[in-house]
Amino acid sequence: MNTPFHATYFAHELTKRCASDSVEKLASVLADAQVDLNPHQVEAALFAFRSPFSKGAILADEVGLGKTIEAGLLLAQKWAERKRRLLVIVPANLRKQWSQELADKFYLPSVVLENKTFNEAIRAGNLNPFSQDGIILCSYQFARAKEPYLRQTSWDLVVIDEAHRLRNVYKSSNKIANAIKNAIAAFPKVLLTATPLQNSLLELYGLVSIIDDFAFGDFKSYRARFARLGNDADFEDLKERLKPLCKRTLRRQVLEYVKYTNRHALVQEFTPTDDEQRLYDLVSEYLQGQTLYALPASQRQLMTLILRKLLASSTYAISGTLEGLVRKLEAAASEAAAVDTVPEELPRDLDEMDELTDEWDGDGDETVPGEKARLTPDQLAELNEEMEQLREFHRLATSIVRNSKGEVLLTALRRGFAASAEAQQGQGAATLQQKAIIFTESRRTQEYLLNILEQTEFAGKVMLFNGTNNDPLSKAIYQRWLQQHAGTDRVTGSPSADMRAALVENFRDNASILIATEAAAEGINLQFCNLVVNYDMPWNPQRIEQRIGRCHRYGQRFDVVVVNFINQGNAADQRVYQLLDEKFRLFNGVFGASDEVLGAVESGVDFEKRIAAIYQQCRSPEQIQFEFDQLQRELETEISAGQRDAREKLLDNFDQEVVEKVRVQSHDLLDRFNEQLWQLTTFLLEKYASFEESAYSFTLHTNPFPGETIHPGPYRMGKSIEDANTYRVGHPLAQRVLQQGMALSPTPADVTFDLSDGGKNIAILNRFRGKSGWLSCSRLTMSALETEDQLILSAVTDDGDILDDSQCRRFFDLPAVEGNGCTVPKSAAEKLELESARRRQELLDEMTARNGHWFDTEMEKLDKWADDRRTSLKSELAELDEMLKEAKKSARLAPTLPDKLERQRSVRTLETKRDEAWRAYDQASRDVDRQKDALLDEISRRLEQKLEQEYLFMLRWTLK
Repeated sequence: MNTPFHATYFAHELTKRCASDSVEKLASVLADAQVDLNPHQVEAALFAFRSPFSKGAILADEVGLGKTIEAGLLLAQKWAERKRRLLVIVPANLRKQWSQELADKFYLPSVVLENKTFNEAIRAGNLNPFSQDGIILCSYQFARAKEPYLRQTSWDLVVIDEAHRLRNVYKSSNKIANAIKNAIAAFPKVLLTATPLQNSLLELYGLVSIIDDFAFGDFKSYRARFARLGNDADFEDLKERLKPLCKRTLRRQVLEYVKYTNRHALVQEFTPTDDEQRLYDLVSEYLQGQTLYALPASQRQLMTLILRKLLASSTYAISGTLEGLVRKLEAAASEAAAVDTVPEELPRDLDEMDELTDEWDGDGDETVPGEKARLTPDQLAELNEEMEQLREFHRLATSIVRNSKGEVLLTALRRGFAASAEAQQGQGAATLQQKAIIFTESRRTQEYLLNILEQTEFAGKVMLFNGTNNDPLSKAIYQRWLQQHAGTDRVTGSPSADMRAALVENFRDNASILIATEAAAEGINLQFCNLVVNYDMPWNPQRIEQRIGRCHRYGQRFDVVVVNFINQGNAADQRVYQLLDEKFRLFNGVFGASDEVLGAVESGVDFEKRIAAIYQQCRSPEQIQFEFDQLQRELETEISAGQRDAREKLLDNFDQEVVEKVRVQSHDLLDRFNEQLWQLTTFLLEKYASFEESAYSFTLHTNPFPGETIHPGPYRMGKSIEDANTYRVGHPLAQRVLQQGMALSPTPADVTFDLSDGGKNIAILNRFRGKSGWLSCSRLTMSALETEDQLILSAVTDDGDILDDSQCRRFFDLPAVEGNGCTVPKSAAEKLELESARRRQELLDEMTARNGHWFDTEMEKLDKWADDRRTSLKSELAELDEMLKEAKKSARLAPTLPDKLERQRSVRTLETKRDEAWRAYDQASRDVDRQKDALLDEISRRLEQKLEQEYLFMLRWTLK
């Protein structure tokens, strides 16, 4: 069907570099992505670097609209361009989720850097572990701690998730924000946040300053003009300045193509037995003690939080940890030295241990690494007393065999499944699914719940998911999955990633209940499940939203039911739930926790710490009531909707026409891109594979590229392929096919294109049917602000008619037969060269006009920046002039000569200050001009144009 000319054209067309504002720039990434992309996501990815002068953007879509996907498109684009220094800074608990999303949706490798992996890389000889193959993922705290290493790496792109954490960067007291801003100042960056503006317009200044220091003059001039937005002109100016920097889409704007379901809450109450309550009271009183020898001083607050979590989970969870604390004290007593590490059992029982340690880092006392504080005889006596106390707690915990909370689990599940079935029936489910995910914070509790459910009607339908997944059932599921998907791209080679995929697939196809620790709140998608059970309730609202978001997300067909356990015997637990439900609105509604509400608390960790402090400090119901009332009042102030309308008007730059245009362009582009890749593949692999045209699938019989790791077997184009290798432009096989296609250099030949057999109605070619002529193709590379490639096609008929660019391109949509070689007549070659030169100049003019537009926009921004800076400097002078005027008036009105003399001295001091201020103003004005000139010099260097044109082929065409 095709010819070497088709193959050459397709290979170069598929690999060309495009202008930054063109949807074509994202073609290969859109084709590769294993996710149904919505048009607002494609538009947001284009927006971030639409201008070649862009230093980045704030992508501020409301929660649930796929900001991670938008950033993934940008990272995948950089990766495809061989720009591999990519950094993603995220909250600690989102690192695994990001790693999994990048792998699953974009086939991008990533490396999570934390203290352990960082030190391992150092020991392996990499003196800057941030420089390695793979996208680097790290937490905020880690980025701050390793700031010098970040500075030394020439990042091609930095992505910051939950970037509202940096919004107070304009305050010098915000150490983490300032450290990160300074470390990545020189590099292009994208900030992701659903809440770019919460309480003050100054926060918006902070975020924008991280992207571009020239968007506003300085903090003082911004605050003077924009802090309150007293007039419409200032509001409009601020909106115009934000327009190229901040992109925000609201959920109500995309309901046409993004469908959301509801979520509903059920409460399952339980009342502790006398023994359970006594254990709770004893351990709680112990934790409130002034000195605790069992807990490392540097981690006292964190350990207290963890022990309270385990205490609320089950007696099985807390008993093991109590035993571990006793052993720690026994070792400390024998060495007469303080405890400096947590019990070994704790990380094994608590999946979120690493994340919690990272998030709570720096909250305890400083200790010198490797040194243990020595204990005095009196301290040793107190330690032994505490040890006996903990032994008593452990004996009590192990004596409690039945937990009141576990006893009502079956009731909760039956209620939840009934509500889930009702939701499915009401929304037209053909068959009912009975699936639930139960979240607990302890692996010991997880095993306890498994034992309970295996004695019920759910026997054989229950499975586990945690940070290790080393139980026999999980291992068996993993081995079956490996056998099922052997030889396909489903097997990534990463045991942890493959295990997670295997467990999710088994839950979808075989099991009814997944009992999960916090590990399942990250990086897995469970749209096929619509029942979430919070057996243990985190205090961090963002963690809860993350859990529910595993099921209540884009692609969920039914309303999601959320079951929450509440201890009727604990007033503090009840108030926490009330705050999470009523103030954060986590459990009901179409969108769950609103982004305004989640963003209001700065971070969920801060809220969690506040709750922990109340539990730790309050000893009576009255104290608990007072503290929670105060916290609720603070939240009501922070979550007030007073600024919401103004904020939406300020940040709303959603243009339905633009998004609709992107939708059409990207759809057409993908169809054409995939069709050309398919045609190129069928031509070049004809001898090595058998093809099934209708299904876009083929079976590769032998590896056509010895030396490359390419698996023979079934391949299929499309998304979410499970029965074959996913054939896509980024696959090693497709990459080698593209390279081979680009290396072709066909000699001139007769080519007969068949307009009647193409199965396509190409009206613009009808008038050339029965005619012949000549066609040439060359690749033009234009470099100025950016580098872009264009294929120049020129064609003439034997009668001397010129074909335009679109007519030339449509030839290659037709089947053709290659005939004999031929010689190109001089007259035809000259006509084609003239037409090629005309087209080259046309393309050059388009690029020059486009660059001129971006240049004017950048100059306007720099002019405003310079004006802001001068206005700020002048305001200081105006203040001094006013003070001087008042001082002179005061001197004139002084009642006595000594008073006049004294006040005249003050006048002279102010005059001196004003003269100095004028000199400073003059110097600063010149500095502003110098900075502007330097920026202009840099721009002029980038505007220098370079042209290269490479001849690809020439052919004699006949259209029948």
